[in-house]
Amino acid sequence: MWLTALAPLIWGSTYFVTTELLPADRPLLAATVRALPAGLVLLLFVRKLPHGAWRWRAVVLAVLNIGAFFPLLFLSAYRLPGGVSAIVAALQPFVAAGLGYPLLRLVPNPRMLVAGIVGLGGVTLVVLRATATIDGLGLAAGAAGTMIMATGTVLGRRWGAPPEGLFALTSWQLAIGGALLLPVTLGFEGLPAELTGRNVLGFGYLSVFGAILAYSLWFRGVTRLQPTQVSMLGLLSPVMAATIGWIALDQALGGWQLVGAAMALGAVAVGALSPARPRPALLHRAGHHALDEVPLEGEEHPQRDDHRQERPRGDHVDVR
Repeated sequence: MWLTALAPLIWGSTYFVTTELLPADRPLLAATVRALPAGLVLLLFVRKLPHGAWRWRAVVLAVLNIGAFFPLLFLSAYRLPGGVSAIVAALQPFVAAGLGYPLLRLVPNPRMLVAGIVGLGGVTLVVLRATATIDGLGLAAGAAGTMIMATGTVLGRRWGAPPEGLFALTSWQLAIGGALLLPVTLGFEGLPAELTGRNVLGFGYLSVFGAILAYSLWFRGVTRLQPTQVSMLGLLSPVMAATIGWIALDQALGGWQLVGAAMALGAVAVGALSPARPRPALLHRAGHHALDEVPLEGEEHPQRDDHRQERPRGDHVDVR
């Protein structure tokens, strides 16, 4: 789980990189350069394309996690104060918990929900300012982005990793999502007239660390951990962003912000120890089920008798 936590910590540096190294007012370009080159490089490395059901699954996950989420994320960031945008994103554990029951038959742990509330309060203390204003379109974009990211997290847990491996899954999502973003970027923003060395350094950081490394770790966690546990880790991003702002940009951190950071970190720690519970009826279901294909981290499939006798041909076999 703690390897997965590195992803939101890396993403917490995105605000600093965007404001200090990238061209101004180019959110779609930043999203495209972050995703597409990284996806193509990984795809050249793994040299594997999706097969069977993973053809459409890869597209669905790419749209949710990259193609749709990135534009909504940047629209929210540009139209809302950073604090309000971070608070909306911090609602993701509750959305994941709500989706986890119908899609994964996981009953939310009350301790996890309490930790989510505490974490939300902590993020609010860290990032919210009294002068913050609310923009309706920005708020809608932030809420939609939170829903989409949580849906991608839950579906990623349900489907697990493909036979081609984790790097293949990461490459497919980044390449497909980046390809979907490219025409949008060219149509709405175009390309900058020139790029400075700082711009190239910033784009390189976002592509190598913010995409290849961070998303490989994130998708690894998504396929192994429960959705609420993964979503709780997202609370680390605004805490890291505030810490970098304090260290690199000389942005002051007050007493309440330190309290909020401690609350968010405590919520993440509690969330790591509070997995959701499978619905009791699911534990007694006979045969194989698609939801049982990928065990949670630390769990194993129920023992099966590998020496059972062959079934008569007339028997019904559940092959779901």
